[in-house]
Amino acid sequence: MRVSDRVGMKGEKEGFWQWIAGVLFGGRKERAAINPEGHALIRLLHGAMLGIEPRERAYGRMGDEMPKEWTYDCLLAKGGDPSSPDAVFKKLRWGGLFGYVGKDQQKVVRLAEMYEGRNGFVLEKMPAPIGGGLKKKGYWFAARKVELIQPGEITDRFTYCVNLTRAAGIENGYVVTKYVPSYENIIYRLKNRFPNASAEDLSNRAKKFVDHVFPTFLTREAAFLKILEEKLPEGYRDRVPKLLGVEKDERGFVTKLHMNWMRTGTQRMSQIEFSTQAADLLCALHEHAEVIHLDLRLDNIVVTDDGVGFVDFGSAVRIGEQIADNRMLTSLFGEMMRTSQIQRMLGRMIDSGHVTNEEMTAAHQKVDKAVDSYYLAVQINKPYGNPEFGHLIQFDEESDEAKALSALTAAILRPKHPEKAEFKTARDILRGIKRIEQRLNRSKSSRAA
Repeated sequence: MRVSDRVGMKGEKEGFWQWIAGVLFGGRKERAAINPEGHALIRLLHGAMLGIEPRERAYGRMGDEMPKEWTYDCLLAKGGDPSSPDAVFKKLRWGGLFGYVGKDQQKVVRLAEMYEGRNGFVLEKMPAPIGGGLKKKGYWFAARKVELIQPGEITDRFTYCVNLTRAAGIENGYVVTKYVPSYENIIYRLKNRFPNASAEDLSNRAKKFVDHVFPTFLTREAAFLKILEEKLPEGYRDRVPKLLGVEKDERGFVTKLHMNWMRTGTQRMSQIEFSTQAADLLCALHEHAEVIHLDLRLDNIVVTDDGVGFVDFGSAVRIGEQIADNRMLTSLFGEMMRTSQIQRMLGRMIDSGHVTNEEMTAAHQKVDKAVDSYYLAVQINKPYGNPEFGHLIQFDEESDEAKALSALTAAILRPKHPEKAEFKTARDILRGIKRIEQRLNRSKSSRAA
């Protein structure tokens, strides 16, 4: 049985402070006998960190025994605990806080320097004394993870450079900044992907990306965010990014976007709630804003305090948009349709017989709403796949809920009559999810009676 129940969410079942004590000071008597100062410093650090991050979030303690798959909103460490930026980066969610406390002031200062605008972090609290008049006191600092990926890391998950930037007068104190990578950054990534390519070929490709491809898609994304703000019903607008500002080059192309930070929320939801909200938002996107996302990977889905949201509209198109009328867009979207992760996955599933729905098979390598519907049907079965919000989704693959949604996905992708499929649009999928929800509620009521 797979049950998604990460540390940090148990506070809903237990008293928050009792849970914090269990996580931070587990085995208290035994460990206190080894290092009585350690826990006192951690308690002081935790109190100080609550002054920066007052909302109840998932706190963890850096240590070698930490489960590999868990990530946290806040991590605490003291002298002797793993505390390098590399180790911390992997365990923190984006925008998460790391707090460190130690007895040696110089060591604390030197470690803090490694986090100040370096290694994917910025200092949120400069090194300072902690403990006041207490005998057990030390020095501490706090740093925030602002980079989406570690400096130097190469990944297919994200294409642009994306980070959090401090902004006065903004909720949470940060905005999301998305910008065109540098020529050197692209060369570095291309060398890794095409190790046998010539220097001239790499240079030509990098220039094309930096000068044309990325600015074009970033300019389109800015335009689509304005469309969403204008056309989405009010109840949906907080579930997509808000455009706060742009920076352009001399040609008028956008090279940098500033958006609100759609921060991961704190409230858990069921798998059926996640599926319903995602399908409902996609309906609003298609029916009201008349926008096709085209890249609804889990990396582009968020779960905030406002609910399930979508980000990264750089690949989006308007319903009915004549891409073929623009030579550059025809070339760019043609390449994207051949190489994107979603299209490659759709192609493999069609070839293997896992997708027979003719509405979706016809959308392969095309700009079509059915591409969004296809990926929505896939994503509702694995909401735990995004480490940024997987801990918020209550998922048990043996539950009636998970089995029913899995059966729905199968019905969407492989209908009995592929040419007359019941599920073609996001609205069709939403109706299917609602039917499951109603059936499960009736079953619960019957058992309760």
